[in-house]
Parts: sequence; structure tokens; C-alpha cells
Amino acid sequence: MDVRVDRDRCLGAGMCALTAPEVFDQDQDEGLVVLLNARPSQERRAAVRVAAGACPAAVITLTDRGPSTAS
Repeated sequence: MDVRVDRDRCLGAGMCALTAPEVFDQDQDEGLVVLLNARPSQERRAAVRVAAGACPAAVITLTDRGPSTAS
């Protein structure tokens, strides 16, 4: 799984950081999303999917890298 975020559209709601804090954070100045890990481990992927679905601005994009790619 590859994760991308669009900070320009972020509203700073913080749902991503609350749902998957190992993958997302918020910056100190504006409260906008900060991507900590663009390729989360298998154990974190369910939380990342929930975070993407909970984002009110839909700024999180997930791309499946397929079964042949490890991690």
C-alpha cells in the first residue's frame, strides 16, 4: 500500500492522526496533515483505510501495490 496526502486540500480535522497516529500527524503551525509513513506495514493498513474514509476533505489517497510487492 502506498499512501499520499494532499495538504493543499486538508481541513485540519485530525481524524487521520487520531485513527492512525503511526502513519499520520498534524503540523504544529496549521494543524494540517503530515504523512509519517508512505508505506505502512500490514498491521497498520486497516487503520490507514479507516483514516482515509474518515477524512472529511478526502485528502488521503491509497494505492494497492499488489501481492507481488512486500511490506
